[in-house]
Amino acid sequence: MNIKKHIPNAITCCNLLCGCLAIVQAFEGNLVYAAYLVGLGAIFDFFDGFAARMLKVSSPIGKDLDSLTDMVTFGVVPGVMMYKIALFGQQPYVEEASIGLQIQDSFWSEIIPLCCFVLTIFSAIRLAKFNNDTRQSDSFIGVPTPAIAIFICSLVLVYGVKFPQTAGLDAFYVFLNNYPEEMKNVSLATNYATPSTLEIIKLIIAKLFVNTPFNVFLCIVFSVLLVSELPLFALKFKHFKWKDNEIRFVFLGLCLVMLITLQFVGIPLIIIMYILLSVINNIMKKKKVVS
Repeated sequence: MNIKKHIPNAITCCNLLCGCLAIVQAFEGNLVYAAYLVGLGAIFDFFDGFAARMLKVSSPIGKDLDSLTDMVTFGVVPGVMMYKIALFGQQPYVEEASIGLQIQDSFWSEIIPLCCFVLTIFSAIRLAKFNNDTRQSDSFIGVPTPAIAIFICSLVLVYGVKFPQTAGLDAFYVFLNNYPEEMKNVSLATNYATPSTLEIIKLIIAKLFVNTPFNVFLCIVFSVLLVSELPLFALKFKHFKWKDNEIRFVFLGLCLVMLITLQFVGIPLIIIMYILLSVINNIMKKKKVVS
């Protein structure tokens, strides 16, 4: 029995276990724990492919198992998390603290949060396209599902880690109510030229993030990005030489700097930077082809 060929699939199954546990935690409202489990799943997701390439044991079964696992950890879990946050945003005491439109009708206040699962549906479409798109062997077309999942989880961690005793949805409400009154009433017209710029930005994001219509809108934007025709570089190292890996090394270096300086706040910025660097990389490649 060749144990070596089962190592990547075993790592993939660890990712799947993280996804299953994250779903349980998300439905119980423990979004911080769910976010950590998604992060752990992302680490396993990176190393299963890395192990398969290093051990030279790639297989069709491994590819399908990886996609099915990604559907759970990076498709179902983010949908559940966004749904729980959108549902939480319907609480009267949360609505008062949030920014944006409010849903007055009790029927629609229960139905509209379900729209967050559009993210899960488009994650499935994106993964199905990936498995059958030969253009995506060394790069991505559209934002990968782990990137969207990590973006959502990082926003949860920004607030949940600040108030670990809440361990879930109430972290947003506690965050909104641990500031002086003048900061609670901050609007989008706030003058950011203050010593507490970062905290004010975090406060505004929290006010938006607990707003149900904004949450649904965010899910729709993410869904479009998942299936868009935007070429993005992949963090797949065939070797560790500088040549052909320039964009990857630059990205990882910037990631390290942002994580050290900004911690969890840096994670959503890293996802945005990933998309921007990919766009710049595409423009540079086109210029090389033309010249």
